[in-house]
Amino acid sequence: MFSTPAYAQAAAGGAATGGIGYMLMQILPLVALFGIFWFLIIRPQQQKLKAHRAMVDAVKKGDEVVTGGGLIGKVSKVTDTELEIELAPTVKVRALKGTLSSVTPRGTPAAANDSKA
Repeated sequence: MFSTPAYAQAAAGGAATGGIGYMLMQILPLVALFGIFWFLIIRPQQQKLKAHRAMVDAVKKGDEVVTGGGLIGKVSKVTDTELEIELAPTVKVRALKGTLSSVTPRGTPAAANDSKA
């Protein structure tokens, strides 16, 4: 790695005598990197999780929901951890609240290009 033993000895001796300043300069980039990760990755993910939890807690009978599996239906019954979703007039399924991907509250107008024919 080094071309002569003299360079290797000088590099090791300088690092050992650097003291607290040297150690601080080694740790500072790691702390800065953690701060960047916190604000760019961890914090937004926590906010997204908090918003999803609030959405799931606010679901009530009559809301239209989309599950993680892609099923679209109307909520007919709500318990603490489960929902009963009506997919068709005679088809009802039970789903866990945590699997919901979106909730459209009752009374929300349909899109203008939505045609039910």
